[in-house]
Amino acid sequence: MKLDNANILITGGTLGIGHATAKLLIEKGANVAITGRDEKRTHKAARDIGAMPITADVANPYDVKRTFKTFMDEYGRLDALINNAGVGTRKLVEELTVEDFQEVYSVNVFGAAMMAARAAEIFKKQKHGNIINIGSTAALNGYAGGSVYASSKAALRSMTQSWQAELRKYNVRVMLINPSEVTTAFGQQDRRERDSEPNKLRGEEIAWAIKSALQMDSRGFIPEHSVWATNPF
Repeated sequence: MKLDNANILITGGTLGIGHATAKLLIEKGANVAITGRDEKRTHKAARDIGAMPITADVANPYDVKRTFKTFMDEYGRLDALINNAGVGTRKLVEELTVEDFQEVYSVNVFGAAMMAARAAEIFKKQKHGNIINIGSTAALNGYAGGSVYASSKAALRSMTQSWQAELRKYNVRVMLINPSEVTTAFGQQDRRERDSEPNKLRGEEIAWAIKSALQMDSRGFIPEHSVWATNPF
């Protein structure tokens, strides 16, 4: 896929991986829209890198519908959806509540699925398109306190495989990128980005992986790609 003049929609694009990816893709010539739940932050983040802002919550079905209408009204064609929006919580098994699962799954699983469903409708008509889901190495290896988050990413991994089976015949590539720990605002209550730690991943490393996956000629695709810090210890 050529990135020059490609139309790309990134959820959760105001900080971290989403923002780094939007910035890199725009530098490579793509037209990018980013979504975020906070209007002020979304508009500032978009303005800083030349993206189109869409204030929306992927957990809200109305917002999902409005996001695609806004995007298509502006660009008329969608080449790639990057399902990046995500939330998490860390609790031991005896502390878990149904609400914990509902809060995280509404974004990481249900929101990602509803965004993909809308994108698939467009891609099947176009006979081409790309969906990149941002998973986690937590889906491959559970950890203490990870019941909610790790299982949500495992669900996303399973959905990715199902969508691959469904959409390949329409020339739609569905790919999963699994970052290990990234020093971003993820999991921070104040949503402020943490300082980068020299031995751990940044959003830029994941953005590079996303860009590379998209740039492969459309006759092939990478079903799943994990990105680990070389020596995080």
